[in-house]
Amino acid sequence: MKIGIIGAGNIGGNLTRRLTALGHDVSVANSRGPESLKALVEETGAKAVTATEAAKGAQVVVVTVPLKNVPDLPAGLLDGAAEDVAVIDTGNYYPKERDGRIDAIEDGGLTESRWTEQHLGHRVVKVFNGTYAQDLLERPRPAGDPERLAVPVASDDEAAKQVVRALVDELGFDTVDAGGIDDSWRQQPATPVYGLRAGVEAVKRALAEASPERPAAHRA
Repeated sequence: MKIGIIGAGNIGGNLTRRLTALGHDVSVANSRGPESLKALVEETGAKAVTATEAAKGAQVVVVTVPLKNVPDLPAGLLDGAAEDVAVIDTGNYYPKERDGRIDAIEDGGLTESRWTEQHLGHRVVKVFNGTYAQDLLERPRPAGDPERLAVPVASDDEAAKQVVRALVDELGFDTVDAGGIDDSWRQQPATPVYGLRAGVEAVKRALAEASPERPAAHRA
């Protein structure tokens, strides 16, 4: 598939490594410009481009930038993407450590990914937000392996969700359908599933045990 990755931090960089190794056509962008990605390009064979170019013609676009930077992404970012593009959101809201206060999340009751959707103007698939970046490289397992890890996947776009679940399976991880984006609070920071290294049944239990109350440590 043609895949655009916007953000080349720990998650974005390791997804670039894995997806190119699997044979996908990967373009990657970051806020510092294509020249800053020279080492990653030489390592992986991915193309370094601008964010808009990364999305152009892409069947999957991965948005993996700090939440506070989502409003700074180019207007009409996804206009040139494939008509049925699946947009992956790996983001988390860290008000104290990084993002500052976002009123629509704090007071408006929006899930983090619903807020991201509103800025992108497109439905997203929330996945890998609670995954350790190094696990993308070190913990893939074949289907059926008892040590295979599972990750929750939330979206209102069922077709896009299926595309992403198939891609996650190809990457070496099981998936659990975590419902729609209004349900995605169940996988936000400080929930039982966040950072959980476990299989399908444990992930299901953790999602069920989540509380909608945002802990004080994760409020502005």
